[in-house]
Amino acid sequence: MYSILKKEITSYLSSLVAYVTIGVFLLVLGLFLWVFPDSSILDYGYAGLDSLFSTAPYLFMFLIPAITMRSLAEERKEGTFELLLTRPLTDRQIVLGKFFACVLLVLFALIPTLVYYYSVWVLGTPQGNIDTGAVIGSYIGLFLLGSCFAAIGLFASSVSKNQIIAFTIAVFLSFFFYSGFDSLSTLLSLQNLGLQHLGITEHYESVSRGVLDTRDLGYFVCLSALFIWFTLLVIKIQRHKTANQKGMLGALAVIIMVAIISSVTFTRFDFTTEKRYTISKVSRNILDSLTKPVKVTIYLNGSNLPGGMKRLQGAVRDMLADLKSYSNKHLQFEFVDPLDQIKAMSPDQQKQAYDSLEARGIKAQNLSVKTDNGLSQKIIFPEALVTSGDKEIVVNLILTRIGLSDAEQLNNSIENLEYAFSSAIKKVASGGKPRIGFTEGHSELTDVQLNDGMKSLADGYEIDRVDLKTIPFSLLEKIRLLVIPKPDKPFTELEKYKLDQFIMRGGRVLWTIDQVSAELDSLRGHGGEQLSFNKRLNLDDQLFVYGVRINYDLIADMNCAQIPVATGNVGGQAQIQNVPWLFYPVLIPLSKHPVVKNLDGIRTEFTSTIDTIATKGTQKTILLTSSPYNKKFNAPYMLSLQALEQEPDPKTFQNQPKVVSVLLEGKFKSDFMNRPLPEGLTEKIESLPESKPTKMIVISDGDVFKNQVGADGSPFPLGYDHYTRQSYGNKNLLLNIADYLTDDSGLIALRTKEIQIRLLDRARIRSEKLYWQVINNVIPLAFVLIFAIFQHYIRKRKYAH
Repeated sequence: MYSILKKEITSYLSSLVAYVTIGVFLLVLGLFLWVFPDSSILDYGYAGLDSLFSTAPYLFMFLIPAITMRSLAEERKEGTFELLLTRPLTDRQIVLGKFFACVLLVLFALIPTLVYYYSVWVLGTPQGNIDTGAVIGSYIGLFLLGSCFAAIGLFASSVSKNQIIAFTIAVFLSFFFYSGFDSLSTLLSLQNLGLQHLGITEHYESVSRGVLDTRDLGYFVCLSALFIWFTLLVIKIQRHKTANQKGMLGALAVIIMVAIISSVTFTRFDFTTEKRYTISKVSRNILDSLTKPVKVTIYLNGSNLPGGMKRLQGAVRDMLADLKSYSNKHLQFEFVDPLDQIKAMSPDQQKQAYDSLEARGIKAQNLSVKTDNGLSQKIIFPEALVTSGDKEIVVNLILTRIGLSDAEQLNNSIENLEYAFSSAIKKVASGGKPRIGFTEGHSELTDVQLNDGMKSLADGYEIDRVDLKTIPFSLLEKIRLLVIPKPDKPFTELEKYKLDQFIMRGGRVLWTIDQVSAELDSLRGHGGEQLSFNKRLNLDDQLFVYGVRINYDLIADMNCAQIPVATGNVGGQAQIQNVPWLFYPVLIPLSKHPVVKNLDGIRTEFTSTIDTIATKGTQKTILLTSSPYNKKFNAPYMLSLQALEQEPDPKTFQNQPKVVSVLLEGKFKSDFMNRPLPEGLTEKIESLPESKPTKMIVISDGDVFKNQVGADGSPFPLGYDHYTRQSYGNKNLLLNIADYLTDDSGLIALRTKEIQIRLLDRARIRSEKLYWQVINNVIPLAFVLIFAIFQHYIRKRKYAH
């Protein structure tokens, strides 16, 4: 076999056709990757070789058939194949020798592309900011693809003596196996057959990311072996050779067996630096437990997407493909472009279509795209819809955050994908829902004020109001999370006892407490002034025992939301202007804890400071703080809208950030330990002195989960300020807290996943673009030319003697 391999390589590299073919391949590849804007690495803006591994397969469809077309066809045409058969070589050795020779020639054609890697390495910011492991894994995928095309080309060369016919057959079969099965699977009558699994695309796209799945490896090995088997079969038929039929059938049986085994059991090797394609055990358990179909429809699709959106689209596709591999075929996904259908509609129909999508939570966004010529506008739909049966949940693919660049926001969005999809899939597929209760009976927030929060939670939870005074303790115990939303009246000792024993039995509590009575509406109704005073909620002793104290003060923060204020009167109409109100702090999450990581700013109203108390057995994590530009005013304090007329001095506001939200976890001591039972207790409740391991979150603002209400009484979305038309992260904070406090599987920990931003140096690209285009188009061709001259010189010198 080695002698055949050596002969084939020497013969091929001695011909001018070889270097012309490889040169054309490298030239076209270089133009696609470095010159043409739609696929250019320089225009893409990210330090990676994704364009190489998505473009190369289509060029392989022509390069590899050009290499393989002469392997057997020319031998048979010139009669030299019969000479091979006179040597002590078996058919298998001849075919395998030619196959491995073709594979080595493909590798030779890929060696010059390493200059692309070097270029991206140099252009990265910082330099060297490229995922080398992912590139290695992707080259492995390209090698496996080349092996399959080589086997297909060898088979095509065996069925005809004409090289052109062999080339044509090889191109057709390569294209069909790469894209044909995907096209067939879209036909209505064939959609349920899963024909796309037989095609190369699905397996190659998986490996080309830098992830080697043994199922994909098995597919490529079996496909290559199958066409080698077909080649051997054709040769035996042409020679009228019937011997060793058992061996041929045995080889076919082994191929089929390997294909079956690799499709049933698998493992994966993630070559990427951050292991970003390694699905967590939590997600795998969720997908493995699916018993009914789940479909994900992604609306981020269309042509001419900017580089960032292409990267996000690719990350979504990769994540869903990975999740699908663990779902036992219960998860399906598709990309759709709503604009394709909307463009053909009349203006009225377009408006109805947009309204219909928005009613389902699919909102169009106008994206400003930076180009060399300035800014251009493009409408995108950065959402996905997860459905199962009659349940559906919208997944927002883009996480925004004040103060971050577009690249950082995009990276945060990619980091959040596994959590977002796993959480949504779990909610639409789960049977029983955890119960969440919102307390009432103490002038808490009303149903209208909590409307959007409760509505958003209803996708994955059973939501109800709870009156601690009347609810039987046996029913209270069945609640997974109790939310205390801005009480305004004191809790009785009986209510506190029920709450305490609920916690002792492992119940989780979200406290959103206003310690100081201050309302903007009251301030406006009292001539622009109001005395803020301490509330008496009778909760201080209980919270102190658990490990926190909410102070009787107000935080004024220069990082704040705006409120509408009348600034004058023109033509009998008041002039309204939005101005910053220091007592509405916007909290920027800085903690890496999954509850708040990558959240947008949190809008709050009249927030107080929190002190943590040293308690044994509990762990305290600061979730939210004010900005470093803040002041603390102890209550009672006179609030006045006249303060809006004065520009705050940043120097007087420089202070340590104040704590406004704390997570407490562990075992809590009972507030009623060594105390008599409260009066009025009619139920028999066993008093526990210490809790089971549990957790609670305390926020020193009762309005943090209150949605604004319009003049007609209709609620606005939680976190949306209809005065400034700005959205904040309050809703996502509520959803994250609910997930964290009700779920012990660790699902929300996926939000701590981090992926490094790998960008190209745009300033350097702008100034050196032509230089790098020339380098990456000329050097690969120069390498081939130098090798050809050197090989010709060696060969001439060898035979001259």
